[in-house]
Amino acid sequence: MELDYTAIGDRIRRQRRAMGLTQQELAELMELEPSYVSHIERGATKLGLPTIVNIANTLHVTVDDLLCDSLPRSRQPYERELAELVAGCSHRELKVITATVRTLAEAMRCQRDGSEEELTWK
Repeated sequence: MELDYTAIGDRIRRQRRAMGLTQQELAELMELEPSYVSHIERGATKLGLPTIVNIANTLHVTVDDLLCDSLPRSRQPYERELAELVAGCSHRELKVITATVRTLAEAMRCQRDGSEEELTWK
């Protein structure tokens, strides 16, 4: 299985920004060159396990959080991200998001199960 280095880089970038760090600051904390952090975030370089662990520790996330796109059974990072995305939403926004996710999940289940059942809007 090949790791999705672009997805890993995107997750690293999002967490770095969420922590209010620049690439320069992250590089300093990790004792790396800023250009290397840029390459990582763009998915332009393959990472070794020690580097992935160092990044996870520095950004206060788990390795699963960074690798979840390459781990077919990894649910927690996605569930946590969904919770973070809806945090602070209004009641109306939550209703719209919930309806959207429900419809999307139903469509995906129908496709997965090969069901021709018509979807209904709730």
